[in-house]
Amino acid sequence: MDSFLYQASIYLAAAVIAVPIAARLGLGSVLGYLAAGIVIGPVLHLVGSEMEELRHFAEFGVVMMLFLIGLELEPRALWNMRHKLIGLGGLQVVLSTLVIMAAAIAAGQPFATAVAIGLALSLSSTAIVLQTLSEKGLMQTGGGRSAFSVLLTQDIAVIPILALLPLLAVNEIYGAINDDGSISLAIHEAAAEGHGHAVSLVEGLPGWAVTLVTIGVIGLVILAGIYLTRPVFRFIHVAGLREMYTALALLIVVGISFLMTLVGLSPALGAFLAGVVLANSEFRHELESDLEPFKGLLLGLFFITVGAGINFTAFFADAADLIGLAVLVILVKGIVLYLLGRAFKLKGRDRWLFTLSLAQAGEFGFVLISFSTQQNVIPGDVAEKLLLIVALTMLITPLLFILYELISRRMSDVAGPKYKPDEIDEEGPVIIAGIGRFGQIVNRLVQASGFKTIVLDHDMQTIQLMRRFGFKGFLGDPTRPELLRAAGLQKARVLVVAMDDKDKATMLVAYARRQRPDLHIVARAYDRPHVFELYKAGANDIVREMFDSSLRAGRYVLENIGLSEYEASEAAQTFYAHDRVTVRQLAEVWDPNIPASENAAYIAKAKELEKELEAALLNRVYENGRKSA
Repeated sequence: MDSFLYQASIYLAAAVIAVPIAARLGLGSVLGYLAAGIVIGPVLHLVGSEMEELRHFAEFGVVMMLFLIGLELEPRALWNMRHKLIGLGGLQVVLSTLVIMAAAIAAGQPFATAVAIGLALSLSSTAIVLQTLSEKGLMQTGGGRSAFSVLLTQDIAVIPILALLPLLAVNEIYGAINDDGSISLAIHEAAAEGHGHAVSLVEGLPGWAVTLVTIGVIGLVILAGIYLTRPVFRFIHVAGLREMYTALALLIVVGISFLMTLVGLSPALGAFLAGVVLANSEFRHELESDLEPFKGLLLGLFFITVGAGINFTAFFADAADLIGLAVLVILVKGIVLYLLGRAFKLKGRDRWLFTLSLAQAGEFGFVLISFSTQQNVIPGDVAEKLLLIVALTMLITPLLFILYELISRRMSDVAGPKYKPDEIDEEGPVIIAGIGRFGQIVNRLVQASGFKTIVLDHDMQTIQLMRRFGFKGFLGDPTRPELLRAAGLQKARVLVVAMDDKDKATMLVAYARRQRPDLHIVARAYDRPHVFELYKAGANDIVREMFDSSLRAGRYVLENIGLSEYEASEAAQTFYAHDRVTVRQLAEVWDPNIPASENAAYIAKAKELEKELEAALLNRVYENGRKSA
């Protein structure tokens, strides 16, 4: 017990110290966990033989992560991904395996060993990639969705790979990997002795029976998710104990994972399937909130064990070759991924995100390499080097995401557009730059009121969609001076800046103000700091994206909590008028080089204005109360 508490304290302390530091430096939590593992393992030797057992336990975090991802996907969305799952994901596994296999054969490895090496290194790290994509808000990008498709395909591919590896076994004495990470010589039969057999529903059955049992278990999971979860949740609800919801969420994931192992399927795949089935359930958010903390801690523990498990003695004995091989694996997979990204029409940032996020080897590599050694496919000395290479590529992965961010900042998906800008042959009193969700409402209102607008947008699909609904727009970058002149900037009465890109919106406002000091500029702002930037750039009217809708929602709250419709409207008007004054006064003390939380003058002025707002609203409510009395 004392040993367990000591080890738990070490792992938790390492995470609590290292991860916030890494996050503050902009390196991401994954690199923080890996660094924590290296410090408490190879550097300080605070953890030991229990690390391998913990890694197997912590891999359950990947299972939970895929269950939670499945909750975000409706079955229809999964069906829509079928082309990427089969085409993009399947090609990535096959091509990466073939290229790495060829390199292994060229290095002198036997054919069977080369195939096993190619298969093990072709798989990427589901844990690191999905965790980092979620942290950085990249999951919903084109590159993020494509990366997820490939990772899901890889998880499915583990099943046939595990079935294939025993067929590659050779009749030579190879090494086996012990639980402590050391290598010992043993033939396959000897290695198999003394190992208990896992419980299985399909062991010894003919192929057709295995197929039926497997389909039956999958069908059972789907039917239980559709018909059984609702009454079970109602039964738990009667108990009135919050912890029972958490217990049920864990039971669902653990139970389904166990069922999958009984038929030889991946627990992660089973959990993902269950998540998809429950995606339309009213209990989805309850499950997410219950499992999210467990997923985060288990994934963190997994990354720590990866860092702690790096054998630096073996690494330093052959450091140059191992680093070179790890980089070579990343380059080879990166080239394959980049070419696939081009073939599947990923562009710009999305292609680079897809390439750099999946270029590493993954946690399944540890499983496949160890299994290949036990099956007499990969020699012990080669396996030890491969395990180090896998760990090194995973350790390099956070740096690849940093490289992606550097590339992303330097490139623009709209620079050098694929389509030639339209020739603008019309002018109007109102120019609208950007016709997304915000700009289209402005455009419809103004046009429906009888005024002509000139719409500019750099996205071809958006312009084509407008035209299908009968609204004319011109393709082109609204920040280009020649397009603005052609649209009639010198004669226009109003310019509406409704672009998504904050920096370009500010740049356009500043340019238009220099060209036309008398032009009225209405600008869309992302948040309050962006309001200040636009204010200094010369915008006349600035509309925050969420302000008016939030104000309306607040008015509805007041109407339903005791105020009359008139009183709630008056309160909203007072808040609106005060906010306009507040923005102007705060703009005077706002400094773009100092975060608002550290700007003493800004904080003091904000507190002062907030007290004025409270006094104004209370006074308005009091006056309305007297009138109604």
